[in-house]
Amino acid sequence: MKVLLISYDNESLVQWFPQANAYLAATLLKHNHEVEIYSQDIHHYPDEHLTEYLNNNKFDMVGLSFIGGYYEYKKALKISDAINSSTQRPFYVIGGFGPSPDPDYFLKKTGAEVVVMGEGEVTIIDLINHIEEGRELDNVLGIAFTKNKKTKINPSRPLIEDVDSIPMPAYHLFNIEHYRLLREPNCEKTDFVMPILSGRGCTFTCNFCYRMDKGFRGRSNGSILEEIRYLQENYKINYIAFSDELLMSSISRTMSLCEAIIDSGLKFKWYCNGRLNYAKPKVLKMMKDAGCVFINYGIESFDDGMLKVMNKVLTTKQIEEGIKTTLKAGISPGFNIIFGNIGETKEILMKGVEFLLKYDDGSQMRTIRPVTPYPGSPLFYHAISEGLLKNTADFYENKHTNSDLLTCNFTPMSDKEFYQAISEANEILLDSYHARVKKNMKETLDELYIGQNTNFRGFRQT
Repeated sequence: MKVLLISYDNESLVQWFPQANAYLAATLLKHNHEVEIYSQDIHHYPDEHLTEYLNNNKFDMVGLSFIGGYYEYKKALKISDAINSSTQRPFYVIGGFGPSPDPDYFLKKTGAEVVVMGEGEVTIIDLINHIEEGRELDNVLGIAFTKNKKTKINPSRPLIEDVDSIPMPAYHLFNIEHYRLLREPNCEKTDFVMPILSGRGCTFTCNFCYRMDKGFRGRSNGSILEEIRYLQENYKINYIAFSDELLMSSISRTMSLCEAIIDSGLKFKWYCNGRLNYAKPKVLKMMKDAGCVFINYGIESFDDGMLKVMNKVLTTKQIEEGIKTTLKAGISPGFNIIFGNIGETKEILMKGVEFLLKYDDGSQMRTIRPVTPYPGSPLFYHAISEGLLKNTADFYENKHTNSDLLTCNFTPMSDKEFYQAISEANEILLDSYHARVKKNMKETLDELYIGQNTNFRGFRQT
């Protein structure tokens, strides 16, 4: 088959590398299919351009993967309209965390033939084989499709246990010279950045998470280092953004990978998503020695009661000790805090603000967003049980209008009180951030004019 995979535009200056498409493309190529990438993301093509492109180029299948979110949802509908308007419309497949929790709804809204639920590498090949051989799709695990004007949801496909068996992303099909310009915490102006996955899944089940896959499956150290070596040799990548949900899935796994990086002789900076209950001195020292410059922690709240509500399996004591240890190791911590979970109050919110002000090293500008009950998350089903949401349609069409605005109010506060509280919190954080920036610029002025710093390159060099 000739397959077109769409990398949609999210209106960023430099786009995140479309890893899902790269993995799917590699799998399709391995099975002797022809693959093309439609890079709307880089070129900011209008959606009408896609219709014209499909009219002028014959494809057997077109694929779109997207996550949940108000922007992604609206973008998926516009892209679907563009596909459906084509005079040479291919077989249309969608997938990702967005459509997987409610495939019936997304089949009807997008007009796609199939929703791939969960991991797509094995499923897409099985699906194509059935199509090429003219067989019914009833036995293709992990998909939903329309049959006799009704949605048929097939049983789930088992997860790919050996993630090393998945081919390396098909980097050669993408404009890496664009994607490597991504900026991440503590990278220099001359660094080239690329995200890679060290594993799939997560060992925890927070109440706001809409990930459907259970457990964690890590890649082997050798597989990870092989990919990094390839990126260095072919694209001069010297900063790796480990983009999986939780690289720090255990102490032993984290230390094993760091030891392998050190032993490999490869030199690069990197960041990852981490857990503060694993942020022990010996772990963080080895991470630092292996090149780690930033760990993004999902704190979410600095209140023990709220952490239990969220099912974070974390305490404020672990959080504070972990952040102190991270800073002491010379690694910047990322602080993620959300507001508005079940029963949360302004007092709890301000605990988080005070914590951020106390330990933030300024490596990122931090703000606080409302929690969103994405379809598929326990919080979504709680919202339905409480009458705050009706269904997926209500979420996307009526309630979830922006990630920085309330979708559902789970707090004892009125909406007006909620917005006043989060506005005050973010004003404090933004004032602190900009005060730090001003202080740093003043120090630069002193170095330049008092110290006559000859290495200064100009205030406009950002």
